[in-house]
Amino acid sequence: MHKITSNGYKSVHQQHLSVKKSLWEPRKAAFLAGAKAISPILLGVFPFATIAGITIVSVGVSAFPAIAMSVIVFAGASQIAVADLIGKGAPFIIIVLTALVINLRFMMYSASIAPHFKRIRPASKWTLAYLLTDQAYAVSILKFSAEPDAPNKHWYYAGCAIIMWLTWQIGTVIGVYLGLQVPRSWSLDFAIPLTFMALLLPTVKDVASAAAAIASGCIAVVGLNLPLNTGIIVAAASGIAVGFGIESLQGKKENASNGS
Repeated sequence: MHKITSNGYKSVHQQHLSVKKSLWEPRKAAFLAGAKAISPILLGVFPFATIAGITIVSVGVSAFPAIAMSVIVFAGASQIAVADLIGKGAPFIIIVLTALVINLRFMMYSASIAPHFKRIRPASKWTLAYLLTDQAYAVSILKFSAEPDAPNKHWYYAGCAIIMWLTWQIGTVIGVYLGLQVPRSWSLDFAIPLTFMALLLPTVKDVASAAAAIASGCIAVVGLNLPLNTGIIVAAASGIAVGFGIESLQGKKENASNGS
């Protein structure tokens, strides 16, 4: 009797393991596919993360807060902008508002990608939201648009996002370490505008984006000495307004030409 019970238990246990394996294998495949899809982009992300780490400590932030900010905020452009404002002694509210303005695009990303994650648990959604980046969104939404009925979409996104997160954090830690080795007499202020230029140039693809870039750049220079270091916020809002205005005019012209 004992022998039969033991064999029965082993059989049930093996069946349980088989079911778990059958569920995990497609998830694993989706995760690895996402990691593979984003891997070419990481070649550009890693040096950017390193520069971000160097920039943050160059304004006087110590190692632990610099790394903590990278983990908590996890948004390269806003991290560098915040570092610049910290170095200039900007008020806390201006620093927060600047980060919020720069990161507003993630609201659009979230609204776009959320329908693909309807069936997962709220806790998982919060984790995926934290991991959202430009790169993970772009790679994932291309996949989801091409294959809207593909299974395990959140695992594919997780593969993109987690590899991206690890690359960014490792690059930032290395940057923080390197930045601490550089004497304070070596001014690294030039790294901030150079980094933003590297981010900006690939996005200028049409008249509207070029006008937005030029307008925001000019206003940032003119507003350099605005009270409370609000120049970045004013420049960003102005660039958005100019770009949106030109796109609206172009749309009206296209509608008029189609109507005629």
